[in-house]
Amino acid sequence: MGAIDLYFLDESGFAPTLPTGYTWARIGMRKIIPYEAPQGRRVNVVAALAPLGPAGPCLVFESRRQDQGKYDASAHLRFVCEVVAGLPPAVSGEYRRSRPCVVVLDNYSVHHSQPVKDRTPFLETAGVKLFYLPPYSPELNEIEPLWRQVKYQDLPERSHTTAASLQAAVDAALAKRAQQLRESQTNLCRSA
Repeated sequence: MGAIDLYFLDESGFAPTLPTGYTWARIGMRKIIPYEAPQGRRVNVVAALAPLGPAGPCLVFESRRQDQGKYDASAHLRFVCEVVAGLPPAVSGEYRRSRPCVVVLDNYSVHHSQPVKDRTPFLETAGVKLFYLPPYSPELNEIEPLWRQVKYQDLPERSHTTAASLQAAVDAALAKRAQQLRESQTNLCRSA
């Protein structure tokens, strides 16, 4: 049996005021973090993690604000086909990836929508298999710990007054995580 590309895909939302796990303040002073109401200012992210990619670990992601449209079935299919699986945009029914690609998904309604079901035979012909996790089993999705790391550790600014500033901060944190993943593989190769 040959090698495959295995991606764990998930979505996460970021509010203008992010959760605070702990913080520091002067003795006797209470740390105040401004609260920003989330109406219309959330940032949603879809990401796919390949912990054992052909060139080492890989993280791909896309973020979107509410004014940039919803993450619906067409956005999901485009992300899976073009960003994760690397299929050409105008691919014909004869195209086949050089390596099979398995995308592990949870049971978010978009993942099971009719457009996704209609496109599944084409994806399988192209060498892309969608694998659905059992309900209520986030512990089986390798990308889940990433969301906690980004929300609690990688975003030092806990409150954002605009959706654009929140999106920029989230994008920067995820890009840094992706870079760290690539560098971890490079360092392992150098030490071997």
